[in-house]
Amino acid sequence: MATNIKHQDLAGLRIDRSASAPEPGPSTWAKVYILVGIGIIVLLGIGVMAYRLLAGSAPEVEVVRATAEGSDSGAVVLTATGYIVAHHKIEANSKVTGRVAWIGVEKGDKVTQGQVLVRLEDKEFRAQYEQARGAADSARAQLEQLQHGSRPEEIQQAENNLSEARATAANDKITLDRTKNLFAQGVLSQQAMDDATAKYEASLQRAHSLEQTLQLSKLGPRAEEIARAKGAVAQAEGQAAYQKSQLDATVIRAPISGTILDRSVEKGELLTGQFASAARPVFSLADLKDLQVELDIAQDDFARLGPKQKGEVTVDAFPDRKYEGQIAEISPEANRQKATVQVKVQILNPDDYLRPEMNSTVKFQAEERKTQSGPSGAFVPSTALREHDGKKIVFIVLNGKAMQREVRVQAQRSGGALVSGLNGGETVITTAPEGLKDGDRIKIKGQS
Repeated sequence: MATNIKHQDLAGLRIDRSASAPEPGPSTWAKVYILVGIGIIVLLGIGVMAYRLLAGSAPEVEVVRATAEGSDSGAVVLTATGYIVAHHKIEANSKVTGRVAWIGVEKGDKVTQGQVLVRLEDKEFRAQYEQARGAADSARAQLEQLQHGSRPEEIQQAENNLSEARATAANDKITLDRTKNLFAQGVLSQQAMDDATAKYEASLQRAHSLEQTLQLSKLGPRAEEIARAKGAVAQAEGQAAYQKSQLDATVIRAPISGTILDRSVEKGELLTGQFASAARPVFSLADLKDLQVELDIAQDDFARLGPKQKGEVTVDAFPDRKYEGQIAEISPEANRQKATVQVKVQILNPDDYLRPEMNSTVKFQAEERKTQSGPSGAFVPSTALREHDGKKIVFIVLNGKAMQREVRVQAQRSGGALVSGLNGGETVITTAPEGLKDGDRIKIKGQS
């Protein structure tokens, strides 16, 4: 009995874990916050996907900025674009074939006329010139000898030789007469007689020859000999002059004052002569104070221009700088394929900002009597103008969308038109897919 009571007391002291309080769970507000957060994340994901899908499907367009022209632009009768070119660009070649020994300029250097730019190795050319010059000196000496004739000493020597020959002939005549007498007496043989006769005749011939030599010495050389000597001198001097020009050509100089546009050789390279098939320019040179704008004017607009017509010149690189221009050259023939006429505008006040091959715009001005009043607006390219319900419209870009604007053409320009309805500075769509509508989302080509 006592044992049962003890077990009951121990059982009462045991902790019943199955009857412990339940663990606390998340509150109702926490569950609401979690659900709302998940919903926001899902909505953002859907929005991003939708934006990417819509942006990816937006058509790609090309744009240009409309150019404003104020009320004073009434003087502009035509606007044309082209490129700046040097009025006179010189490409210098080497006249001779040789190896480059020295170069004294770099691209962009300013040079003066006659300045040495390149030197070639010249040992062979110098030796050939010295040889030709020696031959010319020899020919001139020969001519002078013939022209001056014989010297008095030579004439005196010829007279002495003639006197000696005559004395010898006289002595041989005496010997011959003595031999004849002795031969007649039978003292000397026929052989002795023949020897004496031959010796006398030889003496006479020698005396006669020396007499003629003396006369020729006094008369001097024949005219034909002098003419032949003069021809030899001319030939030798011509050869010497040619070799001198070849030697001089090993030094390449600047033909005009200007700026080096390009240099295509290096020290040690072998240059070929200008008449060889493999010849290439050593350098190109131009006077950057003598610049023109080369334009291709559409034949439809050509009638608006005249000789010496003035215009305002600007370049894309420095749009805030303006230059005075005047038509200096109009091509005498048109380009059939492009239906244009080439016109060159002389820049009257060039500076160091201008470079050949820069993009340039020329606004040709009308004569003063025609500029009392004129239209104003904005210039847009022809590709930006469209027809809609019988009206002229353009599409401009605004907040990533194509917005339709009605315009009215004020005046035609080369490559475009002056229109009202735009203020200038708007981004105008020039190239777009068919069916573009007002408010359509677009993507500008070249932009992400």
